[in-house]
Amino acid sequence: MSDRYQAEYIWIDGTEPTAKLRSKTRILSAGEKPPIWGFDGSSTNQASGDNSDVVLRPVFQCHDPIRKGDNILVLCETLLIDMTPHPTNTRAACAAMAEKHAASDTWFGIEQEYTLFEGSRPLGFPSGGGFPPPQGGYYCGVGADEVFGRPLIEAHMTACLEAGLKIAGINAEVMPGQWEFQIGPVVAPTAADHLWVARWLLYRIGEDFGISATLDAKPVAGDWNGAGAHTNFSTIAMRESFDACVTAAEALGRRADLHIANYGSGIESRLTGAHETARFDSFSFGVSDRGASVRIPWQVEVDGKGYIEDRRPNANCDPYLVTKLIIETIHEA
Repeated sequence: MSDRYQAEYIWIDGTEPTAKLRSKTRILSAGEKPPIWGFDGSSTNQASGDNSDVVLRPVFQCHDPIRKGDNILVLCETLLIDMTPHPTNTRAACAAMAEKHAASDTWFGIEQEYTLFEGSRPLGFPSGGGFPPPQGGYYCGVGADEVFGRPLIEAHMTACLEAGLKIAGINAEVMPGQWEFQIGPVVAPTAADHLWVARWLLYRIGEDFGISATLDAKPVAGDWNGAGAHTNFSTIAMRESFDACVTAAEALGRRADLHIANYGSGIESRLTGAHETARFDSFSFGVSDRGASVRIPWQVEVDGKGYIEDRRPNANCDPYLVTKLIIETIHEA
Protein backbone atom coordinates (compact mmCIF):
# COMPACT_ATOMS: atom_id res chain seq x y z
CA MET A 1 0.00 0.00 0.00
CA SER A 2 1.38 3.40 -1.02
CA ASP A 3 1.68 6.17 1.53
CA ARG A 4 0.08 8.52 -1.02
CA TYR A 5 -2.85 8.30 -3.40
CA GLN A 6 -4.48 10.29 -6.21
CA ALA A 7 -7.87 11.96 -5.91
CA GLU A 8 -9.42 13.16 -9.16
CA TYR A 9 -11.65 16.13 -8.28
CA ILE A 10 -14.56 16.39 -10.74
CA TRP A 11 -16.99 19.28 -11.04
CA ILE A 12 -19.58 20.83 -13.35
CA ASP A 13 -18.64 24.14 -14.93
CA GLY A 14 -20.65 27.19 -16.00
CA THR A 15 -20.63 26.74 -19.77
CA GLU A 16 -23.96 27.66 -21.39
CA PRO A 17 -26.29 26.41 -22.66
CA THR A 18 -24.86 23.02 -21.65
CA ALA A 19 -22.44 22.68 -18.75
CA LYS A 20 -19.20 20.72 -19.17
CA LEU A 21 -17.31 18.47 -16.79
CA ARG A 22 -13.91 19.53 -15.48
CA SER A 23 -11.40 17.69 -13.32
CA LYS A 24 -7.94 17.90 -11.80
CA THR A 25 -5.78 15.70 -9.60
CA ARG A 26 -4.70 16.15 -6.00
CA ILE A 27 -2.13 13.92 -4.29
CA LEU A 28 -3.15 13.03 -0.74
CA SER A 29 -1.47 11.13 2.10
CA ALA A 30 -2.79 7.67 2.99
CA GLY A 31 -5.66 8.04 5.43
CA GLU A 32 -6.24 11.70 4.50
CA LYS A 33 -9.80 12.50 3.44
CA PRO A 34 -10.28 14.67 0.35
CA PRO A 35 -10.48 18.23 1.69
CA ILE A 36 -12.26 21.27 0.35
CA TRP A 37 -10.24 22.63 -2.58
CA GLY A 38 -10.67 25.30 -5.25
CA PHE A 39 -10.03 26.38 -8.83
CA ASP A 40 -9.86 29.33 -11.19
CA GLY A 41 -13.48 30.06 -12.04
CA SER A 42 -12.49 32.65 -14.66
CA SER A 43 -11.38 29.74 -16.86
CA THR A 44 -14.63 27.76 -16.46
CA ASN A 45 -17.27 30.46 -16.99
CA GLN A 46 -17.87 30.65 -13.24
CA ALA A 47 -16.08 33.81 -12.12
CA SER A 48 -14.41 36.99 -13.32
CA GLY A 49 -10.65 37.37 -13.41
CA ASP A 50 -10.61 39.90 -10.58
CA ASN A 51 -12.51 37.58 -8.23
CA SER A 52 -11.74 34.17 -9.64
CA ASP A 53 -11.69 31.69 -6.73
CA VAL A 54 -14.42 29.04 -6.67
CA VAL A 55 -14.58 26.42 -3.93
CA LEU A 56 -14.83 22.65 -4.48
CA ARG A 57 -16.62 20.68 -1.76
CA PRO A 58 -16.56 16.87 -2.09
CA VAL A 59 -20.06 15.36 -2.09
CA PHE A 60 -19.51 11.87 -3.55
CA GLN A 61 -16.47 9.66 -4.01
CA CYS A 62 -15.81 6.24 -5.46
CA HIS A 63 -12.98 3.96 -6.54
CA ASP A 64 -11.03 5.19 -9.57
CA PRO A 65 -11.30 2.33 -12.10
CA ILE A 66 -8.75 3.95 -14.42
CA ARG A 67 -5.84 4.54 -12.06
CA LYS A 68 -6.98 1.68 -9.78
CA GLY A 69 -5.16 0.93 -6.52
CA ASP A 70 -6.18 3.23 -3.67
CA ASN A 71 -7.00 6.10 -6.01
CA ILE A 72 -10.45 7.68 -6.05
CA LEU A 73 -12.80 9.90 -8.03
CA VAL A 74 -14.25 12.82 -6.06
CA LEU A 75 -17.38 14.57 -7.35
CA CYS A 76 -17.67 18.08 -5.95
CA GLU A 77 -20.21 20.85 -5.54
CA THR A 78 -19.10 24.36 -6.44
CA LEU A 79 -19.38 27.04 -3.76
CA LEU A 80 -18.70 30.74 -3.43
CA ILE A 81 -15.97 31.69 -0.98
CA ASP A 82 -18.62 32.37 1.69
CA MET A 83 -19.48 28.63 1.42
CA THR A 84 -22.91 29.21 -0.14
CA PRO A 85 -23.82 27.38 -3.38
CA HIS A 86 -22.33 28.86 -6.54
CA PRO A 87 -25.02 30.07 -9.01
CA THR A 88 -24.05 27.18 -11.31
CA ASN A 89 -24.47 24.63 -8.49
CA THR A 90 -27.76 22.85 -9.21
CA ARG A 91 -27.04 19.95 -6.84
CA ALA A 92 -27.73 21.94 -3.67
CA ALA A 93 -31.36 22.65 -4.62
CA CYS A 94 -31.85 19.07 -5.79
CA ALA A 95 -30.58 17.71 -2.47
CA ALA A 96 -32.82 20.09 -0.53
CA MET A 97 -35.90 19.09 -2.53
CA ALA A 98 -35.13 15.39 -2.13
CA GLU A 99 -34.70 15.81 1.62
CA LYS A 100 -37.95 17.77 1.91
CA HIS A 101 -39.87 14.87 0.35
CA ALA A 102 -37.70 12.01 1.59
CA ALA A 103 -40.72 10.23 3.07
CA SER A 104 -42.00 9.43 -0.42
CA ASP A 105 -38.74 7.56 -1.25
CA THR A 106 -38.67 8.64 -4.91
CA TRP A 107 -36.51 6.33 -7.04
CA PHE A 108 -35.02 7.36 -10.38
CA GLY A 109 -33.72 5.35 -13.30
CA ILE A 110 -32.11 7.50 -16.00
CA GLU A 111 -31.44 6.21 -19.52
CA GLN A 112 -28.42 8.13 -20.81
CA GLU A 113 -28.19 8.10 -24.61
CA TYR A 114 -25.09 9.44 -26.34
CA THR A 115 -23.40 9.37 -29.73
CA LEU A 116 -19.80 8.36 -30.44
CA PHE A 117 -17.76 10.45 -32.87
CA GLU A 118 -14.40 9.86 -34.49
CA GLY A 119 -13.35 13.24 -35.75
CA SER A 120 -16.32 15.07 -37.19
CA ARG A 121 -18.47 12.05 -38.07
CA PRO A 122 -20.43 9.60 -35.93
CA LEU A 123 -19.03 6.08 -35.77
CA GLY A 124 -20.60 4.01 -38.51
CA PHE A 125 -20.98 6.90 -40.93
CA PRO A 126 -18.80 6.59 -44.08
CA SER A 127 -15.48 8.41 -43.67
CA GLY A 128 -15.66 9.70 -47.23
CA GLY A 129 -19.02 11.39 -46.71
CA GLY A 130 -22.61 10.39 -47.23
CA PHE A 131 -24.73 8.26 -44.95
CA PRO A 132 -24.98 4.65 -43.82
CA PRO A 133 -28.09 2.53 -44.50
CA PRO A 134 -31.26 3.89 -42.85
CA GLN A 135 -32.18 3.14 -39.25
CA GLY A 136 -33.59 -0.29 -38.62
CA GLY A 137 -30.95 -2.84 -37.68
CA TYR A 138 -28.76 -0.80 -35.37
CA TYR A 139 -30.91 -0.86 -32.23
CA CYS A 140 -29.61 -3.63 -29.93
CA GLY A 141 -27.81 -4.94 -32.99
CA VAL A 142 -24.85 -7.27 -33.35
CA GLY A 143 -22.18 -7.49 -36.04
CA ALA A 144 -19.49 -5.16 -37.34
CA ASP A 145 -21.79 -3.86 -40.10
CA GLU A 146 -24.39 -2.58 -37.63
CA VAL A 147 -22.69 -1.94 -34.28
CA PHE A 148 -19.85 0.53 -33.81
CA GLY A 149 -17.69 1.34 -30.79
CA ARG A 150 -18.43 -1.72 -28.67
CA PRO A 151 -14.89 -2.00 -27.19
CA LEU A 152 -15.22 1.50 -25.72
CA ILE A 153 -18.74 0.79 -24.47
CA GLU A 154 -17.65 -2.45 -22.76
CA ALA A 155 -14.67 -0.68 -21.16
CA HIS A 156 -16.98 2.06 -19.89
CA MET A 157 -19.49 -0.39 -18.43
CA THR A 158 -16.71 -2.30 -16.67
CA ALA A 159 -15.31 0.95 -15.28
CA CYS A 160 -18.72 1.97 -13.92
CA LEU A 161 -19.06 -1.41 -12.21
CA GLU A 162 -15.57 -1.22 -10.73
CA ALA A 163 -16.29 2.30 -9.48
CA GLY A 164 -19.39 1.03 -7.69
CA LEU A 165 -21.81 3.17 -9.69
CA LYS A 166 -25.44 2.09 -9.90
CA ILE A 167 -25.27 1.16 -13.59
CA ALA A 168 -28.14 -1.08 -14.66
CA GLY A 169 -27.28 -1.95 -18.27
CA ILE A 170 -26.22 -0.85 -21.75
CA ASN A 171 -27.52 -1.21 -25.30
CA ALA A 172 -26.87 0.00 -28.82
CA GLU A 173 -29.39 2.62 -29.89
CA VAL A 174 -31.36 3.43 -33.04
CA MET A 175 -28.79 5.54 -34.89
CA PRO A 176 -25.35 4.17 -35.87
CA GLY A 177 -22.74 5.03 -33.25
CA GLN A 178 -25.45 5.80 -30.71
CA TRP A 179 -25.53 3.98 -27.37
CA GLU A 180 -27.22 4.09 -24.00
CA PHE A 181 -26.41 3.21 -20.42
CA GLN A 182 -28.83 3.26 -17.53
CA ILE A 183 -28.30 4.48 -13.96
CA GLY A 184 -30.64 3.43 -11.14
CA PRO A 185 -32.96 2.83 -9.52
CA VAL A 186 -31.68 5.15 -6.80
CA VAL A 187 -32.87 8.26 -4.99
CA ALA A 188 -31.88 11.87 -5.75
CA PRO A 189 -29.37 13.44 -5.69
CA THR A 190 -27.45 10.13 -5.78
CA ALA A 191 -28.91 9.23 -9.18
CA ALA A 192 -27.51 12.44 -10.66
CA ASP A 193 -24.18 12.05 -8.83
CA HIS A 194 -23.69 8.61 -10.37
CA LEU A 195 -24.78 9.84 -13.80
CA TRP A 196 -22.31 12.74 -13.80
CA VAL A 197 -19.44 10.46 -12.77
CA ALA A 198 -20.47 7.91 -15.41
CA ARG A 199 -20.42 10.69 -18.01
CA TRP A 200 -16.92 11.68 -16.88
CA LEU A 201 -15.75 8.09 -17.18
CA LEU A 202 -17.22 7.87 -20.69
CA TYR A 203 -15.33 10.97 -21.83
CA ARG A 204 -12.11 9.97 -20.09
CA ILE A 205 -12.07 6.39 -21.43
CA GLY A 206 -12.94 7.73 -24.86
CA GLU A 207 -9.58 9.55 -24.82
CA ASP A 208 -7.80 6.17 -24.80
CA PHE A 209 -9.71 5.10 -27.93
CA GLY A 210 -9.47 8.40 -29.80
CA ILE A 211 -13.27 8.59 -29.72
CA SER A 212 -15.41 11.39 -28.31
CA ALA A 213 -18.93 11.09 -26.94
CA THR A 214 -21.50 13.83 -27.44
CA LEU A 215 -24.76 14.38 -25.58
CA ASP A 216 -26.08 16.58 -28.38
CA ALA A 217 -29.86 16.23 -28.57
CA LYS A 218 -29.84 15.95 -32.38
CA PRO A 219 -26.31 15.02 -33.44
CA VAL A 220 -27.27 14.40 -37.08
CA ALA A 221 -30.03 16.34 -38.85
CA GLY A 222 -32.60 14.49 -40.91
CA ASP A 223 -34.22 11.09 -40.55
CA TRP A 224 -32.11 10.01 -37.57
CA ASN A 225 -33.11 9.62 -33.94
CA GLY A 226 -32.09 12.25 -31.44
CA ALA A 227 -30.53 11.45 -28.08
CA GLY A 228 -32.46 11.62 -24.81
CA ALA A 229 -32.19 10.85 -21.13
CA HIS A 230 -35.54 9.18 -20.49
CA THR A 231 -36.16 9.46 -16.77
CA ASN A 232 -38.10 6.71 -15.01
CA PHE A 233 -39.33 7.34 -11.49
CA SER A 234 -41.61 6.04 -8.76
CA THR A 235 -42.70 6.97 -5.26
CA ILE A 236 -43.88 4.58 -2.55
CA ALA A 237 -47.46 5.38 -3.59
CA MET A 238 -46.72 4.62 -7.25
CA ARG A 239 -45.09 1.33 -6.32
CA GLU A 240 -48.36 0.39 -4.63
CA SER A 241 -51.02 1.90 -6.91
CA PHE A 242 -51.62 2.36 -10.64
CA ASP A 243 -53.84 5.37 -9.87
CA ALA A 244 -50.83 7.08 -8.24
CA CYS A 245 -48.87 6.55 -11.47
CA VAL A 246 -51.63 8.25 -13.46
CA THR A 247 -51.81 11.09 -10.93
CA ALA A 248 -48.06 11.67 -11.28
CA ALA A 249 -48.33 11.77 -15.08
CA GLU A 250 -51.18 14.27 -14.86
CA ALA A 251 -49.13 16.47 -12.52
CA LEU A 252 -46.27 16.55 -15.02
CA GLY A 253 -48.70 17.74 -17.67
CA ARG A 254 -49.81 20.70 -15.57
CA ARG A 255 -46.24 22.07 -15.53
CA ALA A 256 -45.16 20.88 -18.96
CA ASP A 257 -43.68 24.21 -20.10
CA LEU A 258 -41.50 24.53 -16.99
CA HIS A 259 -40.09 21.04 -17.49
CA ILE A 260 -39.40 21.57 -21.18
CA ALA A 261 -37.52 24.78 -20.35
CA ASN A 262 -35.24 22.84 -17.98
CA TYR A 263 -34.80 19.55 -19.83
CA GLY A 264 -31.78 20.44 -21.96
CA SER A 265 -30.53 22.61 -24.80
CA GLY A 266 -31.92 22.07 -28.30
CA ILE A 267 -34.98 20.21 -27.09
CA GLU A 268 -37.11 21.54 -29.95
CA SER A 269 -34.81 19.83 -32.46
CA ARG A 270 -35.40 16.46 -30.79
CA LEU A 271 -39.01 16.58 -29.60
CA THR A 272 -40.61 16.96 -33.02
CA GLY A 273 -43.37 14.38 -32.86
CA ALA A 274 -41.27 11.98 -34.95
CA HIS A 275 -38.59 9.43 -34.04
CA GLU A 276 -40.41 8.15 -30.96
CA THR A 277 -41.07 11.56 -29.44
CA ALA A 278 -43.99 13.82 -28.64
CA ARG A 279 -43.74 17.46 -29.72
CA PHE A 280 -42.09 19.83 -27.26
CA ASP A 281 -45.14 22.13 -27.29
CA SER A 282 -47.70 19.46 -26.42
CA PHE A 283 -48.15 16.98 -23.58
CA SER A 284 -49.56 13.47 -23.55
CA PHE A 285 -49.24 10.24 -21.63
CA GLY A 286 -50.30 6.70 -22.35
CA VAL A 287 -49.70 3.04 -21.68
CA SER A 288 -46.87 1.58 -23.81
CA ASP A 289 -46.79 4.74 -25.96
CA ARG A 290 -43.27 5.79 -26.97
CA GLY A 291 -44.74 8.65 -28.95
CA ALA A 292 -46.12 10.21 -25.77
CA SER A 293 -44.44 12.72 -23.49
CA VAL A 294 -44.78 10.27 -20.61
CA ARG A 295 -45.04 6.50 -21.04
CA ILE A 296 -46.66 4.15 -18.57
CA PRO A 297 -45.09 0.72 -19.22
CA TRP A 298 -47.60 -2.00 -20.11
CA GLN A 299 -46.42 -4.15 -17.23
CA VAL A 300 -47.31 -1.35 -14.80
CA GLU A 301 -50.91 -1.43 -16.02
CA VAL A 302 -50.95 -5.23 -15.74
CA ASP A 303 -49.46 -5.20 -12.24
CA GLY A 304 -51.56 -2.25 -11.11
CA LYS A 305 -48.48 -0.45 -9.73
CA GLY A 306 -44.93 0.55 -10.61
CA TYR A 307 -43.34 3.58 -12.27
CA ILE A 308 -43.61 5.95 -15.23
CA GLU A 309 -41.14 7.21 -17.82
CA ASP A 310 -40.72 10.89 -18.64
CA ARG A 311 -39.42 10.69 -22.22
CA ARG A 312 -38.77 14.41 -22.64
CA PRO A 313 -35.35 15.08 -21.02
CA ASN A 314 -32.51 15.53 -23.50
CA ALA A 315 -29.28 13.56 -23.39
CA ASN A 316 -27.59 16.85 -22.46
CA CYS A 317 -29.93 17.58 -19.55
CA ASP A 318 -28.71 18.39 -16.05
CA PRO A 319 -29.96 15.40 -13.99
CA TYR A 320 -29.97 17.52 -10.82
CA LEU A 321 -32.49 19.86 -12.45
CA VAL A 322 -34.57 17.02 -13.90
CA THR A 323 -34.86 15.01 -10.69
CA LYS A 324 -35.51 18.12 -8.59
CA LEU A 325 -38.30 19.27 -10.92
CA ILE A 326 -39.96 15.87 -11.00
CA ILE A 327 -39.96 15.60 -7.20
CA GLU A 328 -41.27 19.15 -6.88
CA THR A 329 -43.98 18.71 -9.47
CA ILE A 330 -45.44 15.43 -8.28
CA HIS A 331 -45.52 16.61 -4.66
CA GLU A 332 -46.25 20.32 -4.88
CA ALA A 333 -47.86 21.19 -8.22
